[in-house]
Amino acid sequence: MASHSDTLVVFFGATAGANGGKLGSDEREIILLVWQIVDLHEKKVGKLHKCFVKPDTLELTDQCKEETGLTLEDIVDAEPLDKVLEQIQQSVSSEVKRLGRSSYTLLVNGPHVIRQALHPEASKKNLVLPECFFSFVDLRKEFLKCCPNASSVPKLTLSSMLDYVGLPAESEETIGVREANSMVQLTLCILDEPYNHKFYCAETVNSKFDSGTCSKTEPVDSETVIRARGLPWQSSDQDIARFFKGLNIAKGGVALCLNAQGRRNGEALVRFINAEHRDLALERHKHHMGSRYIEVYKATGEEFLKIAGGTSNEVAQFLSKENQVIIRMRGLPFTATTQEVLSFLGPESPVTDGAEGLLFVKYPDGRPTGDAFVLFSCEEYAQNALKKHKQILGKRYIELFRSTAAEVQQVLNRYMSTPLISTLPPSPIVPLPVLSTPPFLPTASSTRDCVRLRGLPYTAGIEDILEFMGDHTVDIKTHGVHMVLNQQSRPSGDAFIQMKSPDKAFLVAQKCHKKTMKDRYVEVFQCSTEEMSIVLMGGTLNRSGLSPPPCKLPCLSPPTAYAAFPTSPAILSEAALYQPPLLAAPRGPQTAVHSPAHALAYYPPQPHLYMNMNMNYTAYYPSPPVSPSTVGYFAAPPGAMAAAVAAPAHPAAAAASSVLPQPGALVRMQGLPYNTGVKDILSFFQGYQLQPDAVLILYNFSGQCSGEALITFPNEDTARRAVAERSGHPFYGQQIHLVFCN
Repeated sequence: MASHSDTLVVFFGATAGANGGKLGSDEREIILLVWQIVDLHEKKVGKLHKCFVKPDTLELTDQCKEETGLTLEDIVDAEPLDKVLEQIQQSVSSEVKRLGRSSYTLLVNGPHVIRQALHPEASKKNLVLPECFFSFVDLRKEFLKCCPNASSVPKLTLSSMLDYVGLPAESEETIGVREANSMVQLTLCILDEPYNHKFYCAETVNSKFDSGTCSKTEPVDSETVIRARGLPWQSSDQDIARFFKGLNIAKGGVALCLNAQGRRNGEALVRFINAEHRDLALERHKHHMGSRYIEVYKATGEEFLKIAGGTSNEVAQFLSKENQVIIRMRGLPFTATTQEVLSFLGPESPVTDGAEGLLFVKYPDGRPTGDAFVLFSCEEYAQNALKKHKQILGKRYIELFRSTAAEVQQVLNRYMSTPLISTLPPSPIVPLPVLSTPPFLPTASSTRDCVRLRGLPYTAGIEDILEFMGDHTVDIKTHGVHMVLNQQSRPSGDAFIQMKSPDKAFLVAQKCHKKTMKDRYVEVFQCSTEEMSIVLMGGTLNRSGLSPPPCKLPCLSPPTAYAAFPTSPAILSEAALYQPPLLAAPRGPQTAVHSPAHALAYYPPQPHLYMNMNMNYTAYYPSPPVSPSTVGYFAAPPGAMAAAVAAPAHPAAAAASSVLPQPGALVRMQGLPYNTGVKDILSFFQGYQLQPDAVLILYNFSGQCSGEALITFPNEDTARRAVAERSGHPFYGQQIHLVFCN
């Protein structure tokens, strides 16, 4: 911004902690402000003003006392920051007017006093700063314009700049007065011959953060991006911009990160306008947002584009309306129309441009996900909409959350790039003695010669499916129709059908998709035998992929129904490798009573194994922060896998029988309700970067929760912070105790 000010106001500040190049790095409050006017036309200097500031916390660090020579007696009777700033504005305006000038700009030695001390403190105290504090001139940069052969900006000090131009160092010992006099001398020097410098350009501090979109093709400099960790789950992009108040964030430069379940994981990527602002942001490592400290690290442009970059024209058009408040709606009925959503929000929260301000999130095939984003023109309308959180639309309650432009991009990117059925990566083969695969359970294969039927009537049987398939029934393999049951052994509405070839499966998916069966249309998708096998073995078929089966084996002794059938060892299928968390110290392996050649796996004694072995189907929708997750976490009671490891054929087999805590810092959680689940604990520790496999609920030998759990945190620092911040907090009405174990 061009500056045509008639005067400069030399400005200096000191805090109750670190000063100089580290000013503001320790979040200490300002205790001293010094200013003096320089008339650029007459090259005259006004009176020097020095004013103490009373901080909210009356405490000075030893470093501050040594560097400034100040004591508590100097500041105990001073005015608070807002009063002092008001006095400065009035005093400067009056003096400038007496000089016959019309404008002024602050002159500082480095941006720290403005960007790292004044604006962050004012933001925390909810102070409205006068306009004059939103622009300034950096003396070091102006000096380099006159003396380009001097040292680089970060290495320049007042004494080195005075020495470079041949001026004596300031002998004044009083803090603030010494620095102000030095800046005045340098300013007058570069205004005179031979420099004749003109102060034309002033730096600005953004008063607000502008949301916007970012294209995946847009170049993003890695020197401008940081990663912030430990954010409260309810943080918005505006909250994060407020944390970095004083630093200029690029338009749309805040991207909240989501985990695999679509919930905010307490991290965000922030893009600044240049590397200087990024470096200042890194100095705010472990500064506080409320009661939480935030970790700040370097990140790359690729990471930012992965989260915030988008290619959808629909999203770009939706987000093209600037200065809008974005609300995310979750749990909408799949049949919900635009008019129904607008009516649900009501006239007290009008949507921007009506239907154009509403964006439904859909799968690649056009099916609704139950999510939508809504634009509101002001905060008042958004607040009115948020009051409808968990109110009913149709037969479902609707969740409403604040959202961001980057989150819109991220959610749309995830859904639009998600395959209907994805395959698991190859897993290592672990030999274990298991029951031979029944002839009706298909051999796992990546060949896409199967189809999945979704949305079947719950009363539908195999005969109905054959009638639905019509002429294509001739292409079905023998015993190729598999009904998927839930964990209550009831129809789930899904079925898998093995076809004779991938071409036949593709043809069925094309011809039968959305045909009607008993007044319901059925969706038909092509998939592989491997995907079908995992589901039939008890895995979960999710919207965004397959979850491994829990593989719970509830019998602790071999049922007599199978004892008479000798079997040969078989290779464990991929699905059976995935097992649930067990007791931290499970019951030891028992001595095998059968010969190795006749080792048996212990299955429940149902007459139709393939129809009852934990078959389940769980509908999956990513959820926003602290909303109920539909992902199922299975925790087997101790001893459930004891029989499976009775006679392991390989050392790795015994390790596969339990999931022990991952490397990291361990915390014991005590006092849990007996119905506690993994997702409850993850919600309690929202923002600590925990994954489901980091939570281990301990069970007693009756298979019930013991009231304790082991939590593995990424590092000791995070674990100790969690213990300090969360210990004693209520957990569903009970007091929780946390103990650091490492």
